[in-house]
Amino acid sequence: MTDSAGTPSKPATKPPGLRERMRAAVRAEVTEVALRLFAEQGFDRTTVDQIAAEAGLSRASLFRYFGTKEDIVLGDLEETGRRIAEALATRPDDERPWEALRRAFDVLVRAGHEAAPEQTLTYLRMLYETPSLRARHFEKRLTWQMLLVPEIARRVGADPDGPEDPRPGALVAAALACLDVAVTGWVACEGRIPVADLLDRAMDALTQ
Repeated sequence: MTDSAGTPSKPATKPPGLRERMRAAVRAEVTEVALRLFAEQGFDRTTVDQIAAEAGLSRASLFRYFGTKEDIVLGDLEETGRRIAEALATRPDDERPWEALRRAFDVLVRAGHEAAPEQTLTYLRMLYETPSLRARHFEKRLTWQMLLVPEIARRVGADPDGPEDPRPGALVAAALACLDVAVTGWVACEGRIPVADLLDRAMDALTQ
């Protein structure tokens, strides 16, 4: 298919069907219920049965939407990683890879730390205070590395699967480490310093 200028046009994105929309709505409702209970009682003291009952689901039904209790909290991490990867892919080709990574992280900064700072602070405090959540968070965050490396490899002219060139992996790993340090600092200062400023300082420190 081509447009009026004769150039190929992108196919229209198919909107999610009714089943997908209903599934997303249930997941969002369960997550909201769970986060409220976690804030009131603590993560470890809140049971899956309590969450299911509050959300009007059976335990078996809840596990059809979430694999583990940790996934109720961390279920959006993979989608966030995809959005960051999409943002990275749209950055100008002549932009330095390090700057492109920084700007791609704005997706995360705007979505939580700026749009809903108090809710994000509560969520992150719970994450840092719960070992099982931190471990699952680390596991899920590894997918971000895999999502971001191919685009950085393209920008530096490297083979994303070539172990002989560590540059793409090193750049992405360092950028994610800066993001972690900035977010940790933001929580420690109770959000008084914008996370964007902390992230700029962290990433700028590695370019001096």
